[in-house]
Amino acid sequence: MDYTKQKSALEAKLADHEVRLAGVTKDITKTLSSDFAEQATERENDDVLEEIGKETQVSIAHIKAALQRIEDHTYGQCARCGADIGFARLEAIPETAYCVKCADLVN
Repeated sequence: MDYTKQKSALEAKLADHEVRLAGVTKDITKTLSSDFAEQATERENDDVLEEIGKETQVSIAHIKAALQRIEDHTYGQCARCGADIGFARLEAIPETAYCVKCADLVN
Protein backbone atom coordinates (compact mmCIF):
# COMPACT_ATOMS: atom_id res chain seq x y z
CA MET A 1 0.00 0.00 0.00
CA ASP A 2 1.17 3.55 -0.71
CA TYR A 3 1.60 5.59 2.46
CA THR A 4 3.03 8.70 0.79
CA LYS A 5 0.27 10.92 2.18
CA GLN A 6 0.76 9.62 5.73
CA LYS A 7 4.55 9.97 5.44
CA SER A 8 4.20 13.60 4.35
CA ALA A 9 1.75 14.29 7.18
CA LEU A 10 4.11 12.68 9.69
CA GLU A 11 7.12 14.64 8.42
CA ALA A 12 5.17 17.91 8.66
CA LYS A 13 3.93 17.04 12.12
CA LEU A 14 7.48 16.15 13.20
CA ALA A 15 8.80 19.49 11.97
CA ASP A 16 6.03 21.35 13.83
CA HIS A 17 6.70 19.44 17.03
CA GLU A 18 10.44 20.05 16.82
CA VAL A 19 9.82 23.81 16.46
CA ARG A 20 7.42 23.69 19.42
CA LEU A 21 9.94 21.81 21.55
CA ALA A 22 12.67 24.30 20.70
CA GLY A 23 10.36 27.16 21.71
CA VAL A 24 9.44 25.48 24.98
CA THR A 25 13.10 24.83 25.77
CA LYS A 26 13.97 28.45 25.01
CA ASP A 27 11.15 29.75 27.22
CA ILE A 28 12.07 27.49 30.13
CA THR A 29 15.74 28.50 30.09
CA LYS A 30 15.13 32.26 30.04
CA THR A 31 16.23 34.36 33.01
CA LEU A 32 13.65 34.89 35.73
CA SER A 33 12.41 38.35 36.67
CA SER A 34 13.94 40.09 39.67
CA ASP A 35 10.44 40.65 41.09
CA PHE A 36 9.52 37.87 43.55
CA ALA A 37 5.80 37.84 42.69
CA GLU A 38 6.61 37.73 38.99
CA GLN A 39 9.06 34.86 39.62
CA ALA A 40 6.29 32.81 41.22
CA THR A 41 4.12 33.24 38.13
CA GLU A 42 7.04 32.49 35.83
CA ARG A 43 7.81 29.27 37.73
CA GLU A 44 4.19 28.14 37.45
CA ASN A 45 4.37 28.83 33.73
CA ASP A 46 7.61 26.84 33.56
CA ASP A 47 5.84 23.86 35.16
CA VAL A 48 3.21 24.01 32.42
CA LEU A 49 5.89 24.39 29.75
CA GLU A 50 7.76 21.38 31.12
CA GLU A 51 4.62 19.24 30.77
CA ILE A 52 4.09 20.52 27.24
CA GLY A 53 7.73 19.71 26.50
CA LYS A 54 7.38 16.17 27.85
CA GLU A 55 4.21 15.55 25.83
CA THR A 56 5.88 16.95 22.74
CA GLN A 57 8.88 14.65 23.22
CA VAL A 58 6.57 11.65 23.48
CA SER A 59 4.76 12.73 20.31
CA ILE A 60 8.08 13.15 18.50
CA ALA A 61 9.08 9.63 19.53
CA HIS A 62 5.77 8.22 18.22
CA ILE A 63 6.13 10.08 14.94
CA LYS A 64 9.72 8.94 14.44
CA ALA A 65 8.67 5.36 15.20
CA ALA A 66 5.89 5.59 12.61
CA LEU A 67 8.32 6.94 10.02
CA GLN A 68 10.64 4.03 10.80
CA ARG A 69 7.76 1.57 10.36
CA ILE A 70 7.12 3.08 6.93
CA GLU A 71 10.78 2.50 6.06
CA ASP A 72 10.61 -1.05 7.47
CA HIS A 73 7.38 -1.78 5.56
CA THR A 74 5.57 -2.61 8.78
CA TYR A 75 3.50 0.57 8.84
CA GLY A 76 -0.21 -0.18 8.91
CA GLN A 77 0.22 -3.39 10.90
CA CYS A 78 -0.81 -3.41 14.55
CA ALA A 79 2.25 -3.64 16.80
CA ARG A 80 0.29 -5.75 19.28
CA CYS A 81 -1.77 -8.24 17.25
CA GLY A 82 -0.34 -7.87 13.73
CA ALA A 83 -3.71 -7.12 12.13
CA ASP A 84 -4.07 -4.39 9.55
CA ILE A 85 -4.76 -0.95 10.98
CA GLY A 86 -7.70 0.57 9.16
CA PHE A 87 -6.81 3.16 6.54
CA ALA A 88 -9.26 5.66 8.05
CA ARG A 89 -7.50 5.30 11.41
CA LEU A 90 -4.11 5.88 9.79
CA GLU A 91 -5.46 8.99 8.10
CA ALA A 92 -6.84 10.30 11.40
CA ILE A 93 -3.86 9.29 13.55
CA PRO A 94 -0.91 8.62 11.22
CA GLU A 95 1.50 7.89 14.08
CA THR A 96 -0.64 5.12 15.57
CA ALA A 97 0.95 1.73 16.06
CA TYR A 98 -2.25 -0.05 17.07
CA CYS A 99 -5.55 -1.08 15.56
CA VAL A 100 -8.67 0.25 17.29
CA LYS A 101 -9.17 -2.94 19.31
CA CYS A 102 -5.61 -3.04 20.62
CA ALA A 103 -5.45 0.70 21.24
CA ASP A 104 -8.31 0.28 23.72
CA LEU A 105 -6.33 -2.45 25.49
CA VAL A 106 -3.05 -0.54 25.55
CA ASN A 107 -4.49 2.76 26.80
